[in-house]
Amino acid sequence: MSTIVEAPGEWTIVDASTRRRILTHSPEMMVVEVEFQPGGCGAAHSHPHLQATYVRQGIFDFTIAGKTRRVTAGDSLLVPSEAVHSCESATGGTLIDIFTPAREDFL
Repeated sequence: MSTIVEAPGEWTIVDASTRRRILTHSPEMMVVEVEFQPGGCGAAHSHPHLQATYVRQGIFDFTIAGKTRRVTAGDSLLVPSEAVHSCESATGGTLIDIFTPAREDFL
């Protein structure tokens, strides 16, 4: 049975410059908002989930499987399952991440 989330969840502090909240989720998919302060970064990591990211605001440098790409508001990208990836915010900003299946570690 899928879960319906009527409103965004509470903010989770990731570190001193990053916070996230779950916007909605089901076992099959999760939508997460992530806010970064200038210079904030997502450390290199991988996970089994397919990830799509939309840049709502700001400028970010994403490294995916060893290749770095600068993205700005309105851009999107895909992170393949198990690909090592990281990001750094040049300006501060907001990302919308979509994971399939849902990130149970975020619940």
